[in-house]
This record gives sequence, C-alpha cells and structure tokens, in this order.
Amino acid sequence: MGSKEGNALPVIVRVLDASASEAARTSAVCAKLFTSCADPILYTDSASCLQDLADKSTDILIIDLETIGGDEALEAYAVRCPKAVIMAVSAKGSVSRAVSAMRSGAHDFLTKPFSLDALATKIAFQLKQRKPVPDAVSVEASAPIELTRAPDPSPSKPLTPSSPEHSPGPGRLIGVSVQMREVHEQIARMAPSQAPVFITGESGTGKELCANAIHDLSERNPNRFVALNCAAIPRDLIESEIFGYMRGAFTGATENRAGAAEQADGGTLFLDEIGEMDLMLQSKLLRFLQTGTFQRLGDTQSRQVDARIICATNRNPVAEITAGRFREDLYYRLHVLPVHLPPLRERRDDILPLAEAFLTRYSAEERRSFKGFDADAEARILSYSWPGNVRQLENTVRQIVVMNEGAAVTFDMLPMIIRDQSGRPNAVIDLSRERSRVSAPSRPFGAIEPLWAQERKIIEDALDAFDGNIAMAAAALEISPSTIYRKRQSWTARSI
Repeated sequence: MGSKEGNALPVIVRVLDASASEAARTSAVCAKLFTSCADPILYTDSASCLQDLADKSTDILIIDLETIGGDEALEAYAVRCPKAVIMAVSAKGSVSRAVSAMRSGAHDFLTKPFSLDALATKIAFQLKQRKPVPDAVSVEASAPIELTRAPDPSPSKPLTPSSPEHSPGPGRLIGVSVQMREVHEQIARMAPSQAPVFITGESGTGKELCANAIHDLSERNPNRFVALNCAAIPRDLIESEIFGYMRGAFTGATENRAGAAEQADGGTLFLDEIGEMDLMLQSKLLRFLQTGTFQRLGDTQSRQVDARIICATNRNPVAEITAGRFREDLYYRLHVLPVHLPPLRERRDDILPLAEAFLTRYSAEERRSFKGFDADAEARILSYSWPGNVRQLENTVRQIVVMNEGAAVTFDMLPMIIRDQSGRPNAVIDLSRERSRVSAPSRPFGAIEPLWAQERKIIEDALDAFDGNIAMAAAALEISPSTIYRKRQSWTARSI
C-alpha cells in the first residue's frame, strides 16, 4: 500500500513481534519521531499482519525476524508495502543476517536489545529520504499519470493525475523528476495557444505522448489528433499522406482520399520525425503553414483547413540545417514553442515510478502477481543507462512479466543485457589517446592507500552526493545496496 503523500496525515506504524511486551516496547519509538504518528498497531502473529499490509496503508513496519521464521520470509512482507520503511530486528544479529535482511526488502537492521533512540534515528533517516512529491505532479508511484484537460488551462493550473481506470493508454506521460515537472508546466502553458510546437528528444522519450497531452489540454480536444510518422512512409507517398489525392492522380489511386491535414481540420496534426521529410515537400509544408491552404495531389482546387501543427524529431535541427537537409525558414516557422524531452538516463528519479507503473499495468494484463522490485533489481534498473529510453524500459518490464512469476521482480529476472554491467554503450577506448597520455609520476609505496581505504572514500563520496540514500548511491556505483552495508560493517570492525 505504501506511505501517504506529504506529512498532513499521521504516520501509520505497525510492529510485529511474537512477544507482546517487546512489541509494546518497540512501539514506544513513535514518541521519539519528528513526525506525528497514529496509535501504533501491534501484532503477535504473522497472518493478521500480512492481511493488514495487503489491505491497508503502512508507513513504517518494524518486524522481528524470529517471529516470521527468518530473513528469507521478509520478502512476502516487503512486497505488500513497497513504499513503507521496513526495519528488521533480531536477537541473532550478524553482518550476514543484516545483509540478507536488506536483500529481502528491509531498509535497515538492528540487533536486540536496542535502544529506542537508535531505532528512532534510523527510522527518521529513512523517512527523510522519502520526500513528498510536489502537488503539481503528486502521484502514487505505481499509478500511471495522465495529463488531463482542465476546463480553462492556464499556467496556474498544473497538470493533474487521473485514476488509472480512466487513463487512456496513449494519453499517459509519467514523470515526477524536476525535468519532467518543467515539461508538464510547458505543456500547460502551450496547450491554450494556436502556435506550432516543436518537440525534440531521443527515440523512445515519449514525443507523441507529449503532443497528445498538448492536444488533450487544448480547446481542440473534441476534434481529432492525427499523427503521421514521416520516417515510416516512403518519400514518394508522404505528400499524398499529408495532403491527400484525387482519383487517377497516380497508379493505384482509385478514389478520392483526404490527407492527414484535412482529417485534422479543427484539431491537431502531429508530424513525427519531420527531419526525414524531403526538401521539396518541406517547401509545400511551409506554404501550408503560411496560408493554411493546400491542394490534394492531382487536384486544381485549393482547400483551407484550421489545424494546429505539432512536429517532433530525434535529430539536432540546427545540425540538419547546417548540413542542408532541413529548410531554415521552415524551422523558424515551426520552432515557435519548443519542448525538449530529456533522455531517461538524465531523469533517473522517473525510472522506478515508470517501471512500477508498467509492472502494475502488465501484471494485471498478464494475470501475474508482481507487486514490486527487490533491492538488487531496483539498484540495477536505476544504474542502467536505458539507451532506448522509456520505450526500452516498458518493453523490458513487459518481457519480465510475461516470462516470470513471483511476488517481486528479482535481479535474476532482468534480461541479460540489463544485468551485464560490462555492456555499457559508448564505452569505446581511444587507444591513440591512451598512448599519448603523459605517464603519471611515480610515487613512493607508502603514498598509495590500501584498496579498502580507497573503496571507503568512493562509497562515502557517493553517499554524501545522495544525502545518505544507500539505494541511490548503490545505483550510481553499480553495486548492490547490501554491498554498501557490508562494507560499512567491515570499516567499523577495523576501527575497533
């Protein structure tokens, strides 16, 4: 069920311990937390706790490993409350036990007997990592976001999420990162205008979804949104696809046919991959933009339509102009309201919400029981570069759902191309540059730090960069969160 958004409502704390007195003692931690808590719910048996986790909201779960039969059983609890802070406690503490508990879904581990102050400190740290999503894009991570049309769109009215049940498939644009919040704001500002929109971004970043969202938020929403992929149509047919044709205009033209521009009258015409358009056709498109008139292929009559133009490309338009493949005057005519969709690797805050949304959708579609991702799978998903962007992530999650079964997606369920950390794109070494480098001056043996000390510096720098968030630091370093926990334990042992 996960935690609630923001801090307006009291935090829900659940404690599972076979000893009623231990459960009561542990629940006293609520008085030491910086946030208000509802009356803690205590359990002495696993079954009732599991049932409530599946049906009710949970923000903090403190669970005794002996009560549930060991750390291996923790996964069943973690997948039922993927957004909750899970603290594992045990009278049989060890580094291996702690690592195993974190692999199974715990965020931290304490050995009994522990002080309430130590428990409160660990819980408070985890709660601070779960910052509430701003209202403009607040959304349950597992729910797809749909950009919905307000009665009177304006910059002061942010895009709001609708329920998944009413979300049309192509109308969703998921994103909670700073970059995507800016895109959402741009869309809200652009939608009421009639000016052309120019969308840029790599393949798979969601350019058509962005165009669709602009149309949905505009006054043209009741009329058609017509999309045409210029790269998917042969060059000798694209003119007839845009402007239509008359019977007998060419071999095979057995009837009159309205083109995409005519079909979009009163609505929106989306020209995807416009950089693939032939220069001759670009001049005809420019005339259409200037006058709103065109002629069907084989016709002498001019027709006029009122269609808003949105175009997109995965190329650099300025470079295309310099290379002579794109008309400069057409570019300035189209490039009135620019939108850039960042690649997924530059907005990593969106990766898990996207993956969870896709997992929810395809688990329901394929009748699977997946509820989330385990810690190792999350870390690898976050660290992978996703060269195919959102489209690759969606197809990967769908493949996992179809080919596997379980309560949580594990690291081993990820496709080999995702699991293989050595398979990084653009990792080509320039040997000539390597040879020409000046050799580093030799240093005395004593000036070289031991490996464990260098590892410690790297890991601590990563933790500092992510404000102590172990999962994010592990993702950046391309290691398991449990590795960081184990290393920290070893450093503590060295200092004793």
